[in-house]
Amino acid sequence: MASGFGTMAAMVAIAPAPSNALVKGVAPPPKKSVGNKLKCTNVEECQALADERTDEERVKEESGPPPLVTKGGTKYRDIEVGTTTLDDEGNDTSLAAREGDDVDVYFKVLKIGKRSFDGISGEGTVVFSRGYGLEDDESKAGQKAFTTTVGSFQNIVALNEALMGMKPNGLRRFAISPQKGWEKATAACDGGPGGGGAGGELRTDYVVVPTATMVQQEACFDNTKIPFPSTYAQQRRMAQRFDQSLIMEIQLVSINNRKQQSQ
Repeated sequence: MASGFGTMAAMVAIAPAPSNALVKGVAPPPKKSVGNKLKCTNVEECQALADERTDEERVKEESGPPPLVTKGGTKYRDIEVGTTTLDDEGNDTSLAAREGDDVDVYFKVLKIGKRSFDGISGEGTVVFSRGYGLEDDESKAGQKAFTTTVGSFQNIVALNEALMGMKPNGLRRFAISPQKGWEKATAACDGGPGGGGAGGELRTDYVVVPTATMVQQEACFDNTKIPFPSTYAQQRRMAQRFDQSLIMEIQLVSINNRKQQSQ
């Protein structure tokens, strides 16, 4: 018994003192206060909150400056002006796109959102794009660009109008009416928004199935105009949208024939 007690006393004697070392690390983030943020508890309430938020954004946009209009009548808005250069007297000497320039651009063609009040506001579904990393042949944004000549007959009319005056790195959003987009310029086809014809028998509210023969597409869908969808899936989407008003967002990457002037 005495031997056991001695052993325990020895263990207590050699036991290390409690450690008070400071352990460094990242403290957990403080809890965020929800404040007056509204919460929804069912689908109807969530939809109502989403509609309310959209209406607030619309009011904010409507209170801003109205869209600008090109000489040809295309509505546009500059999201980013681009690279601006001023001389010693404060005059704008920036490089700007003009007819005949060879340019590289990134673009997105979008379906107009349900609550777009001016034809170019709001967010819509992307129909097809280039340079934003959204397509199957693009692993990241900026990997590929669309190259064209400003004023080319191959371009859709709205693109030619919108490119005029853009500065490198500028970002512009503009409206595309069917007549300035991919609709063939014939009286039979000119029945979409802004058109004056009967529109023929073209329908765009059908569901495309893999085995369907798209006769209506061949009637009025001008596949010679660029930019044009490169994949079958994109072409199917455009076949259902080309006779409706669309939105295009473009970023002017470079003016290739005048690059030295910008350096």
